[in-house]
Amino acid sequence: MTGPGGIGPEMGFAFPPGSNEDTPMFVISVAAQLSGLHAQTLRSYDRLGLVSPGRTAAGGRRYSLRDIALLREVQRLSQEEGVNLAGIKRIIDLENQVDALQAKVTELTEEVAAAYAAAESAAAQIHASYRRDLVPVRQETALVVWKPNRKR
Repeated sequence: MTGPGGIGPEMGFAFPPGSNEDTPMFVISVAAQLSGLHAQTLRSYDRLGLVSPGRTAAGGRRYSLRDIALLREVQRLSQEEGVNLAGIKRIIDLENQVDALQAKVTELTEEVAAAYAAAESAAAQIHASYRRDLVPVRQETALVVWKPNRKR
């Protein structure tokens, strides 16, 4: 699987055991090199809330592969699309909101499917409990008694 920004096993990068693309593992100098930005720019983006790297116990920044992909996207939006940093922050916030809403829709869809399956199962159990000695009657069979009005 390729990680964010094309970093992954295909590019010669393998995740250490127990880690993934969200695991903070790169110091700021390595993250700057991987993202193509200056370390001071990364610090500035952190202060502005564009990218929020993990922190060590001593307070040092540790960037994940997802952070590096986000840094690359910030750079692309800024340089290629001409979006200012406030606009980029809004875009990132909206994308995060969309991701959260899509996850919630998936969760609710799964809950509805489970509730539907439970209802179907309960209905099947009720139908299975019906007495078998009852004779089913066809619905279209009917008895009509006709009493004509007598003329006086």
